[in-house]
Amino acid sequence: MTIPEGVGAELATRLLSQVEALNHHKDVDTILDRVLLLARQITGADAGSIFLVQNDVLRFSYVHNDTLFSKNTTDRAVYADFSVPIDRSSIVGNVASTGETLVIDDAYALDPDLPYRFNSSYDGRSGYHTRSMLTLPLRSTQDRLVGVMQLINARDSSGNVVPFDRESASVLPILANNAAIAIERGIMTRELILRMMKMAELRDPTETGAHVQRVGAYSAEIYKRWAQDRVEDGHGNDADEFRRTADLIRLAAMLHDAGKVGIPDAILKKPGKLDDEEFGRMKWHTVLGARLFLNATSELDVMCRDISLNHHEKWAGGGYPGMIPDLTIDTPIKVSTKTGTDIPLSARITGLADVYDALVSPRCYKEPWPEGKVLDLIHKESGNQFDPDVVRAFMEIHDVILAIRDKYRDAGH
Repeated sequence: MTIPEGVGAELATRLLSQVEALNHHKDVDTILDRVLLLARQITGADAGSIFLVQNDVLRFSYVHNDTLFSKNTTDRAVYADFSVPIDRSSIVGNVASTGETLVIDDAYALDPDLPYRFNSSYDGRSGYHTRSMLTLPLRSTQDRLVGVMQLINARDSSGNVVPFDRESASVLPILANNAAIAIERGIMTRELILRMMKMAELRDPTETGAHVQRVGAYSAEIYKRWAQDRVEDGHGNDADEFRRTADLIRLAAMLHDAGKVGIPDAILKKPGKLDDEEFGRMKWHTVLGARLFLNATSELDVMCRDISLNHHEKWAGGGYPGMIPDLTIDTPIKVSTKTGTDIPLSARITGLADVYDALVSPRCYKEPWPEGKVLDLIHKESGNQFDPDVVRAFMEIHDVILAIRDKYRDAGH
C-alpha cells in the first residue's frame, strides 16, 4: 500500500490500522458499516452512504447520519430500497461513470452548467441540510467498479460544517480501494450462502432467498438492540465484540434450516398439517443441519451449528430437538429439552426471527397473519417460547423489522 506524498504520519498510521480492521468481518452489511465508520473518522464527516453496483445500476446499500439517527442503533433508513442510474445526471452516477472523485464545498451552489445535479429531496423530507460532499468510486484490484461512497458534511473541532480538507481527500481512495476488496469478499460470502440455501429451496418452497435474507437481517438487528440494552443496563460495552457477533449471526441465521435438505419431499411439500409421525421426522432437520458444521473450523461454523440445532428450542422448555449427546449417531430425539440460557443466544434470537417471518409470510397451507396478530402472539409467548429480553429488543426495533421486510420481499409480492 502506497501512502500519497504529503500525508501526515499520524493519518497514515491510522489508515493502515483501519484498513486491516476490514479483514476481520465476513458479511457485506457489516463491512459497509465499518467502511463508512472508518471513512467518517478520517474525514470528520457527519453522514455518508454507500451504493453498490447491481444489475447495471447503483443500489443504495448503507447509510450513516449522526445528526438524524440515534447513536449505536440502526435506523430503518439503512434498509431503504432504491437505485440510481449509472449516468452523469446525479453526483453518485457521475462518479460511477467517470471514475473520478468529486469534492463539493456547497451542494446547493453547484454550477448550473455541470452535467450532474444535487438531489435535495432527502433534505426536504428529513429536515437535514447537506452542504459539503466527498464522493468517490470503490474499485477492486481488477479496476472493476464495485460501488460509490459518498460522505456528507465534514465538521471541524467545534462541530461546524466545513469543506472536506485536501489531505483527507487524497488518502481516502486508499481506504476505498481496500474497502472494495473487502466488500467483494463479503458479497461472495453471502452469495455462497444463498446458493447453498437454493438447494434447500428446491426441496422446501418456503426456504426462499428472500426468507433467509430477512431472517438473517432480523437476527443481526435484534442482536444489536439486545447488546445495546445490555450496555444501557450496565453490562459491558465492547463495541468491537458486538459488531463481530452481529456479523456472524447474520450469516449463520441464514443457514438455520439447511438441514431440511435431508427431509423427504412428501413432508416438506405437504400442503396441510403434518401428522405426529411426519412432524417427528421434520424435527430431525435441526440435527441434520447441525451435522453439516460438526467439524467446525471457525466461529461462524460454531454459530451455524448452534443455530441449526437449537432454533426450535423454547425458553420455558417443550421445544426440540432436546439434548443430543452425539450428533453422529442416529438415536431418537430425547424428550428433555434445553431451557433458558442453556439455549445459545444466537438460536434464541433466530428462533424468534424465524417464527415472526413464517407467520407474516404466505405459505401453501396458510394466509399471512396480520402484523398486529403476530405481535400479540410474540408478546404472549414472551417467557414461554421466547426469551423476554429478545422479545424486548425485537419490539424496540419493530420499525427496522418492517423496513427489512419491505427490502427483501419474496418474488411477486
